[in-house]
Amino acid sequence: MHRDLRLTAVGRRYGIRGPWVLRGVDLTVAPGTLTRVEGANGTGKSTLLRLLARLDAPTEGRITGRPRTAYVPERFPAALPFTAAGYLTHLGTVHGLSRAVAARRAATWLERFGAGAYAGTPMARLSKGSSQKVAVVQALLGDPELLVLDEAWTGLDAAARAELERAVAERTAAGGAVVFVDHDPRRLAGVPDVVCTVVDGAVRPRTDGESPSAGPVTLVTAQGPPGGGLPPEAVRTHASAEETAPGSYRLAVPASHSDVLLRALLTARPPWHVVRVEPAAPLPDPGSQP
Repeated sequence: MHRDLRLTAVGRRYGIRGPWVLRGVDLTVAPGTLTRVEGANGTGKSTLLRLLARLDAPTEGRITGRPRTAYVPERFPAALPFTAAGYLTHLGTVHGLSRAVAARRAATWLERFGAGAYAGTPMARLSKGSSQKVAVVQALLGDPELLVLDEAWTGLDAAARAELERAVAERTAAGGAVVFVDHDPRRLAGVPDVVCTVVDGAVRPRTDGESPSAGPVTLVTAQGPPGGGLPPEAVRTHASAEETAPGSYRLAVPASHSDVLLRALLTARPPWHVVRVEPAAPLPDPGSQP
């Protein structure tokens, strides 16, 4: 994602004289950021996500920036004339992948979400949960620059919900942007860079005083390779780092991003040595007074 996606004075209504669902929306989605959208049912959250995904056009205002975008809707049409693998392979070619690469990525992602056994099952015969896994996988196939998730965790089992959280962390660590809506306030708690609330057709930064950095934290103690150097960039993006001895760091990272941090350390060239992994108290609110 090379530049921001920006909404400027955007409004959306359905029909020439229909009521405004959203109006006067100014919102910027920057590369490498995670944005949570909150609000009561019927306030326009899904409309906002559809605008961000360019599935709907604004009635007024403008949207600039065209990142390569993937979207997971709240309801996925499961009764499609494909098997799960056939559908995903087809979608992969739409994303510009060769059939061989698309089929390979589809198989890998289905395994990650615990749905590999259903690769050859017709879509119409999948359970709601398995169908939702396919919906998530189709969005991840092409490494999107912007991933838009509208209640994407609904219907997934616990392992798949955790896997989607890891995939979100991987997307942002790779420089992509993710915008999501979820009914569970604990979802990715403490991780989003931006939290905004849809109220009365307007989109506002959250003002309830809750720190976006609060939440479960994992502490990782790691030793760098001979010769020293900073932790990999993907680590520094999501973790605070304190050098406790020459070449040795204590890294504090939101718990939902710990897998990404560990993978970045262990796959660095040369790799880092992970000494200890332990839970910690929530990261302090940077705006709080000592």
